[in-house]
Amino acid sequence: MLILIYSETNQSTIKQNLGRAEYSYYFVLKEFRPVLERLGSVLEVVNPDEEVDRLYGECVARNEECVFLSFSPPHRTSTHYACPTVPVFAWEFSTIPDESWYDDPRNDWRNVLASTGAAITHSCYTVNAVRNAMGSDYPITAIPSPVWDRFRSRGRQLERQPLANQVKLKLKGLLVDSRVVDLRAYAPVPLRTGKGINFKVPALELELMLDGVVYTSVFNPCDGRKNWEDMLSAFCSTFRDVEDATLVLKLTHFDAQQALSDLLPKLYQNQPYRCRIVLIYGYLADPDYELLVQATSYVVNTSYGEGQCLPLMEFMSCGKPAVAPSNTAMGDYVDADNSFIIDSTEDLTSWPHDPRNAYRTLRYATNWESLCQAFQASYEVARHDSDRYATMSAHAIDRLEAFCSQDRTCTRLKVFIANVLEQYKIHGKPVDRVATQLQSKDESPEQAANNFE
Repeated sequence: MLILIYSETNQSTIKQNLGRAEYSYYFVLKEFRPVLERLGSVLEVVNPDEEVDRLYGECVARNEECVFLSFSPPHRTSTHYACPTVPVFAWEFSTIPDESWYDDPRNDWRNVLASTGAAITHSCYTVNAVRNAMGSDYPITAIPSPVWDRFRSRGRQLERQPLANQVKLKLKGLLVDSRVVDLRAYAPVPLRTGKGINFKVPALELELMLDGVVYTSVFNPCDGRKNWEDMLSAFCSTFRDVEDATLVLKLTHFDAQQALSDLLPKLYQNQPYRCRIVLIYGYLADPDYELLVQATSYVVNTSYGEGQCLPLMEFMSCGKPAVAPSNTAMGDYVDADNSFIIDSTEDLTSWPHDPRNAYRTLRYATNWESLCQAFQASYEVARHDSDRYATMSAHAIDRLEAFCSQDRTCTRLKVFIANVLEQYKIHGKPVDRVATQLQSKDESPEQAANNFE
């Protein structure tokens, strides 16, 4: 079998696209690739319109099975190929887009999903959202990125100790340490144009040493879904008088000025505090990334929702307990045995790519008081209950193995792809089967999907 894979961001464009829309699909593709190579020959295409059907035709000629996995959200997935096409996408909202705008029918995901006839996502939460729109029998499966094996192998060498002890990291990029930098330089001073904050970003190449109870979060600060503001303010409030509590924020974005433009003033505004805040912008070589994981006591997430959250999965696979909500995709692997769970409440919002900003879905707002309590409780365990910490660490490893190991992923992918190809052989291309129904105003896309099940 030939498995074609594609992401709009690839190895040659990831650096310039870091932090842009859909950039993370490249990392998902990279995690899936070793598992897909167990199932057949894998070829990454760069220009699907020129390559997919040509390669599919060659497979048909030699009687070889072929499938195209598009690591893209549905509205950026093409459905006109003769080759069986399956979108592989992440989603963290209660509903999928079921309306069109800009005269593009792909913005109504029901059209795309009916045309492909099947899809892969990364959480049970998203499966439910899709089936609410497409019908309870729609062929979609939840298969997370198989990160466990790679990060568990890193974690084997790490001591399951809750406290960092003089762990040194070498950084290439920018470093802001609240104990070194004069934060008065980042007091919010509006420019005359009113379009930004006037400050200079320090360009330092330094050695970072971490001690004590270390909390780490990896995220794109320009992604409005990450809710880092609550994380920062709750940490500063909880540990205002605690010197050995450190929050490390590893930032992923292609532009340093943009990444830090909101964070630095917030560091100033949350003063005074004796805890330590460290911002890292730049590249960490594998050994130093492993040292950051080693130094970390807890991995932190305070987002409004996640499609899967690779950093959270990676750190937990290494045995690092979490401070995080247990909603959206996180509900599949964050539990009271491996995490300090943050309460959250439903909140109306819009789909992130909808230019109308119309309220059509729900996200999950963090309960700030619960976040403070989770910080305090986790600190007490790290400082005074090493046995409980070790138990939580072991449970994190076991839970993530069951959730996102390569063996589990391989088994589920093998069955799902085989079913997709079998249905294709029996019934033909889904878009051919439902085109007539989709054009009818009397039949919804989910009804059409049920007709070809």
